[in-house]
Amino acid sequence: MTVKSQKGEITAFLSLIFVLLVSFILAMLESAAIQTAKNQKRLDVERALFSVFGEFQLDLWEEYGVFAIDGTYGSGEYDEGCLLDRLSFYGSAGIEQEITGIQLLTDNGGQAFREQVLAYMEARTGISLVKDLTGLAAEWQEQEIQGAEISRELDATLAGNEELLPEEADSLLWARKNQLLSLVLPKDFEVSAKSVPPESQVSVRARYTGRGSFPANAGVGQLGERLLLEQYIVECMGCATGRKASGRSLDYELEYLLCGKSSDAENLNAVVSRLLFFRFAANYLFLQTDSEKQSEAETFALALALLVLQPEAVEVIKQIVLVLWGFGESVMDLRALLDGGKVPLTKTKESWQMQLSSLFKLGTEEDQKEGMDAQDGLSYVEYLQILLFLEDDTQLTMRTLDRVEENLRQREGMSSFRADTCVTKLKLKNTAEIWNGFTYTFPAYFGYL
Repeated sequence: MTVKSQKGEITAFLSLIFVLLVSFILAMLESAAIQTAKNQKRLDVERALFSVFGEFQLDLWEEYGVFAIDGTYGSGEYDEGCLLDRLSFYGSAGIEQEITGIQLLTDNGGQAFREQVLAYMEARTGISLVKDLTGLAAEWQEQEIQGAEISRELDATLAGNEELLPEEADSLLWARKNQLLSLVLPKDFEVSAKSVPPESQVSVRARYTGRGSFPANAGVGQLGERLLLEQYIVECMGCATGRKASGRSLDYELEYLLCGKSSDAENLNAVVSRLLFFRFAANYLFLQTDSEKQSEAETFALALALLVLQPEAVEVIKQIVLVLWGFGESVMDLRALLDGGKVPLTKTKESWQMQLSSLFKLGTEEDQKEGMDAQDGLSYVEYLQILLFLEDDTQLTMRTLDRVEENLRQREGMSSFRADTCVTKLKLKNTAEIWNGFTYTFPAYFGYL
């Protein structure tokens, strides 16, 4: 009896162990099945995301090196539901999806566009081109401001004193105020007549916006980013002396980025004015430090003072002549730049062009002088790069997007393209049924950077 009782106890114990083992194995199998289902749903969503973001706008990539999905899918009507439909088509069917974050190309002052441009340029050129130009940038800005101040001082001095100058000066003074562009243009230069409707530009119109938080990527530093962005712009955009890409709504694109006017003519005129101030300050400074030209201006002023019977006005006339001489030299500089030549940042006796005897012929029929090309100087594009370096980052980025959008709209079948409907990053909340009514909620994210 004792042996049987012990055998019964052993059998019950083994049965209990067996039940526990089976329960454990079944629990493990169920857990594995649930985890496998979870992984499968995640894979379905990731595959769908990769597929959807593989449908990037090809023309935008080929011409500008930027990835983005056209959120309208060519229809011209932006609808986030299109993205969810494409996700479902590519394998996320049966999964409830909600967009919790979406970034468009124009959000936060063109953050996504700028990040992609910088990554593209850094991959191409590295960051070895980064130089410490901060001090120079301050000098450039001060030089432009000084040129404008000297010009205002000239206007104030001329008020009531124009009769001290010879009649030949009238054409120069009138052209300086009313026809600056025609005064500086070289012979046979034809100004583009192209224009764009300003109210339709993405930088100024009401735009679609994304939502959610997408922190900016760490870059090569503010100065390095500015240089890389500027290099990208110069490579992609045309200007008055550079290539004129066919099928673009403006020829003078760099000028547009600087001034934002609606027409090529207005932008060129505005840039010429800025460059004139920039050169004006440098040229006037040289005149103030060159004793020979000071003496020449004084002799000329004395002759004029005696001619108008006002010998006491010699110093006033001298200063007016020096300022106008600096202005005339700046006109010659701009003629050289717009003719494809180079002009040094600072002048020397050898690089000075304008003779005082020719100054008052500017703007008349006798004006036949052309600008001199200085091989050790800077070209028109390089001067524009200086001005671009002084521009606000956000404004420069958004005006670049103006040009990108306008240029792509010129393509066949892309007239409805909008930069502010281009998707670059996406965050999703996904809810899927995976086991006997059990649901699984998980996030998903994809972005081009």
